[in-house]
Amino acid sequence: MEVLEIARWQFGITTVYHFFFSPLTMGLAVLVAILQTLYYRTGNNDYKKLTKFFGKLFVIIFALGVVTGIVLEFQFGMAWSRYSRFVGDIFGIPLAIEALLAFFLESTFIAVWLFGWNRLPKGLHLLSIWLVAIGSNLSAIWIIIANAWMQMPVGYILNNGRAELNDFVAVMLNEQMLVMAQHTIIAAFTTGGLFMLGISAWHILRKNQSEIFIKSAQVALVFTMVAALLVATTGHKHAQHTVKHQPMKMAAMEGLWESEQPASFSLFAIIDQENRTSIRELRLPYLTTVLAYNNLTSEVKGMKNLQKEYKEKYGQGDYLPPVAIVYWSFRFMVGLGMLFILFSIFGLVLWWRKSLKINRLYLRLATIIMFLPFLANSFGWIVAEMGRQPWLVHGLMLTSDGVSPNVSSNSMLMTTILFTIIYGLLAAVAVYLVHRFAKPGVPEEDVEHAY
Repeated sequence: MEVLEIARWQFGITTVYHFFFSPLTMGLAVLVAILQTLYYRTGNNDYKKLTKFFGKLFVIIFALGVVTGIVLEFQFGMAWSRYSRFVGDIFGIPLAIEALLAFFLESTFIAVWLFGWNRLPKGLHLLSIWLVAIGSNLSAIWIIIANAWMQMPVGYILNNGRAELNDFVAVMLNEQMLVMAQHTIIAAFTTGGLFMLGISAWHILRKNQSEIFIKSAQVALVFTMVAALLVATTGHKHAQHTVKHQPMKMAAMEGLWESEQPASFSLFAIIDQENRTSIRELRLPYLTTVLAYNNLTSEVKGMKNLQKEYKEKYGQGDYLPPVAIVYWSFRFMVGLGMLFILFSIFGLVLWWRKSLKINRLYLRLATIIMFLPFLANSFGWIVAEMGRQPWLVHGLMLTSDGVSPNVSSNSMLMTTILFTIIYGLLAAVAVYLVHRFAKPGVPEEDVEHAY
């Protein structure tokens, strides 16, 4: 295997591992803050117990997210040194701010929150967990700023073979970042909501503190339903932005080989990329044009037409991404998103009918569906990153030009195997710790020593 291929596998594997933990951290932090706010407002000690219970799980996920994230930044120097040299003047700024501002805010106040129970004033202690939640999501925004520049480079000049910053505000307020941040952060909220719902359902099924866990299930249902609906709306905006600025990615998402006016939507297709066609395809007329432009008449460009345009603009080369992977990842992501909306709405109906706690089928499904947002998030990342190929920085640097020149395939393969084994062990540790600390249920407390 070539160094480029192994380096791509290495970064992909480590990123997917890290992306299991990050969205859950972001969503669960907000939910823990909501539970503590409910305790602060109502004085109901059940919410304090739930805050401590889910807070403990949040800390476990947070710690593992930090460990898995550190390796990613080292890979920029180890495996992608040409890329780092080209974009370091721009890419390094949001990463540095993320570490110095957002991560320090999050990590500092998580310690204040953990050791501040019954030591800090009630309001100040509540503020500390909200600062943790804010820091967690700010951290994601700075990472998205860096990634958005790769998708849609702005605010730069090319000088001596490097992209140099000349407009800080343009980079920070990149239109690509605005649509990505909304969609990614709200998807993280859905992840946290379904996780809390699944854990709560597990305890209700076991008849372990059911009267307490029905409260967290109700909070999770409302939170998840709102977040899942917003994921769909922000995803729609993101897709419309993609049509304008990354039309090849959009065409691959839709399996659209020829330009169509209006464009139909592909429900199912077997992609034959070698022959630039799809077989056994089922399409719905007009729908892609409606989704892309909110009308029935606009044209959506196909991959064959875009390939000709890109060859004229950028020179000889194959500018098609791996279409089948992008096409099916997009469908799995959207399908799971629709499932989350329907599942949360049905749960709210059961709550309204006062049958949520006794509907064992729904509760069992909740313990399974809690794992599906991790797949949905991964499919979304695959669409965003593989749909951009063959570009590392869209229009400026090909992925093949960014890999380190002096790294052997053997050393790259060895570190990839090592990282995969270590990350696999960390995933096992995560499952073990979450199960161990979740199984007993909420802690029994002496109410006299509450705030």
